[in-house]
Amino acid sequence: MNYQETCEYLFNQMPMFERQGASGYKEGLTNTHLIDEHLGHPHKSYATIHIAGTNGKGSCSHTIASILQECGYKVGLYTSPHLVDFRERIRINGKPISELYVTQFVEKERAFLEPLHPSFFEVTTAMAFQYFKDQQVDVAVIEVGLGGRLDCTNIITPILSIITNISFDHTQFLGDTLAKIAGEKAGIIKKGVPVVIGEANDETRPVFEAKAKKVGAPITFAEDEPEILRAEPLLGGGMQYFTKHNRVLQGDLGGCYQEKNMNTVLIASFVLAQLGYFCLCDKSENFDKCLNEIQQAVGNVAGNTGLMGRWQIIQQTPKVVCDTGHNVGGWKYLSEQLKQQQCNQMHIIFGMVNDKDLDGVLKMLPKKAIYYFTKADNKRALSESALQLQAMKYGLNGDIYPSVHEAYTACIKNAGHDDFVFVGGSSYIVGDFLKSLN
Repeated sequence: MNYQETCEYLFNQMPMFERQGASGYKEGLTNTHLIDEHLGHPHKSYATIHIAGTNGKGSCSHTIASILQECGYKVGLYTSPHLVDFRERIRINGKPISELYVTQFVEKERAFLEPLHPSFFEVTTAMAFQYFKDQQVDVAVIEVGLGGRLDCTNIITPILSIITNISFDHTQFLGDTLAKIAGEKAGIIKKGVPVVIGEANDETRPVFEAKAKKVGAPITFAEDEPEILRAEPLLGGGMQYFTKHNRVLQGDLGGCYQEKNMNTVLIASFVLAQLGYFCLCDKSENFDKCLNEIQQAVGNVAGNTGLMGRWQIIQQTPKVVCDTGHNVGGWKYLSEQLKQQQCNQMHIIFGMVNDKDLDGVLKMLPKKAIYYFTKADNKRALSESALQLQAMKYGLNGDIYPSVHEAYTACIKNAGHDDFVFVGGSSYIVGDFLKSLN
């Protein structure tokens, strides 16, 4: 098989949650342990950092990887989903896994894997762990796929666990209360391993505290002593962060929600520094030195790691932005971000998948925008006509388009010089959009 044929095999022959939803989700770690034993436990060959959370785990994962890279480490990064190319999921110092390695891994392991009927994510996780071993990384940043406790990344024993935040998403698998969802995410908290909690509330905090106490894991709540006092957008894109130690950090990732993410990253970095895992200073000694070393990393996250789709500015005239926010928790911040945009007319290219809280998101969208309702090339995508019908109940009006490319083409024809265009609603909408640009 060549690379394209290998990807088609992975996408179509193995259950894939991202395309199929519930039918592509495999609960439990039985297959993961069997594959891991077959490969010789490759994840034990390097240090790992494990990151879970409803929102923000992608930004936090990439930013921490960027910091480690700037400190001179060879850093593996495993995230999901991909937006344009499968190889985005598995990177070392920002460089995607090679097409040849993907093909050779599948061909070599196919005979062992097929009788297990593994999921897509079980195979790609095994591939990532093996690749990082073969390439002799120093440390790997591992993003949870879904949940935590039963996610197939949860066979690792990391040097640090991070849980960014908890909100309602994937409730059919993780539970219908914040406490239940927190319980699933808390499954990544390991015996004696420090854990940083980015955001918590009265419902989720006791869950994290109880799990940490049970396994003897030192726990830090990033909001208890926040390092970031406030943040504001930069004119050319990105965010500027004002710290409590009178320092200003400039980050290349846009979006007001990055303030919470950056605070989580800074607190996590200080914990890692205290553990002696990289060259940052001890928090108690010299904050300025820590922030000096972090500045270059946070200012070049996209360049260092290839991250896309986080309030990503595509062009300035008219201004076009895409963002992968796809649930109520994410849109809480995106809706505020949209309100801040100064423009003549707002255009929104919008689509969602069929297992999200559609009403919860629609009621947060701006009513004065012109909408281009569309769907991603994904089996889980909600039809553009069903989306339009539901959106009209919330006073959101616009036409329907069968593809993101057609929606964007129509939008750009309509948009004036001083207008603002937003593309989003799901990771798959953004993925199709970025593919269309290429």
